[in-house]
Amino acid sequence: MDYLHESALLIYRRRRRRRAIFTMTLISVTLLGSIVYASSYVQGWVPHASSASVVNASCTSTSQALKPADVAVNVYNSTARTGLAATVARSLTGQGFKVLTTDNDPLGKTVLAVGEIRHGPSGLEGAKLVATRLPGATLVQDGRLDATVDLVAGNRFRAISAPPKVARSKKPAPAPHC
Repeated sequence: MDYLHESALLIYRRRRRRRAIFTMTLISVTLLGSIVYASSYVQGWVPHASSASVVNASCTSTSQALKPADVAVNVYNSTARTGLAATVARSLTGQGFKVLTTDNDPLGKTVLAVGEIRHGPSGLEGAKLVATRLPGATLVQDGRLDATVDLVAGNRFRAISAPPKVARSKKPAPAPHC
């Protein structure tokens, strides 16, 4: 009958092993769930909490039309053509834009396309307005905090376009839905 009798030490060790296995399993499942949630958040499968406030902020900012006089532009030349930035600056000033700086590209980058229009998050509307004057230019968002816009003329640059004609209608524009 000795083989049926179990010592208290063996019972204690078996219970401790079960608790350790249960605890490690629980920690592993929690860690795995956190990793899956974080990766789905980064991939965009889980909606961000700030998405509603961004929609409301953009709704109020589009209610007024932006004019060229409201946009501050820095004009840069990324080509070997001398005086290109000054020529572009004169054209933009003639169309009503506020030109702040005229110089070679401070980044030292050679733009092979028509040009680049660099802006910060607060200068997106101004960059879109400048882009209407330079068809084919690439919009590039950088980390600046102000609303200034940099127009960098590239190798394929030919001329600044005239402002687009806006057809006047008898009906007022519809109010944005917020």
